[in-house]
Amino acid sequence: MSNYTVERIKVATPDKVELMPKVFKPNEEIKDNLVVVLVHPYSILGGRQALLKGIASGLAENGHRAVTFDMRGVGESTGRASLTGFAEVKDVIAVCNWVSEHLDSHRILLVGSSAGAPIAGSAVDQIGQVVGYVSLGYPFGMMASILFGRHHKAILQSSKPKLFVMGTRDGFTSVKQLNNKLSSAAGRNEIYLMEGVSHFEMEGPAYDAEMVKLILKFISSLQDM
Repeated sequence: MSNYTVERIKVATPDKVELMPKVFKPNEEIKDNLVVVLVHPYSILGGRQALLKGIASGLAENGHRAVTFDMRGVGESTGRASLTGFAEVKDVIAVCNWVSEHLDSHRILLVGSSAGAPIAGSAVDQIGQVVGYVSLGYPFGMMASILFGRHHKAILQSSKPKLFVMGTRDGFTSVKQLNNKLSSAAGRNEIYLMEGVSHFEMEGPAYDAEMVKLILKFISSLQDM
């Protein structure tokens, strides 16, 4: 028997897209009012909220509320997925606004996986309640930048605390490219490299527990600020 519950909700965006998030809630005492909102990988390549269930449930088991959602055009969410992810930024903002209003939370941690990282990154400074950002495999590389390059500026200029997690065998971004991008980034920026791990390996369930540990550690650092 799990020590968390899952609630299905509906969230409407300003452009009339209906999203279908899930809220993972601890059965025991909630540790604080911070809520983690997770943004799934690239919709066009099969990204969906189910891929983040392991991380969301792990956070809930450790006392933190977590929210996953299918972005537009995925699963039961209406609308159409975009190629570059800019329409999906509206989805992230709408879900965070719902969290702030309905979960009585004024502190949100945005976590983006793969292409969800640039999408979440573009939303960070558009949401006052966001206090930090975690990227799991941000696609900074040259080929990925054809699609997501216009998202880079928003997160690199944000002064909010940021953690970038990446495998050293990531096929989209090299360690050198990651370091070069973050060398001029504003605010506090942390890097955690997973030795010998590829991009899609890190997305898999085998690494969910490790991702949960890293996110929990980052949350603790935010509380110390």
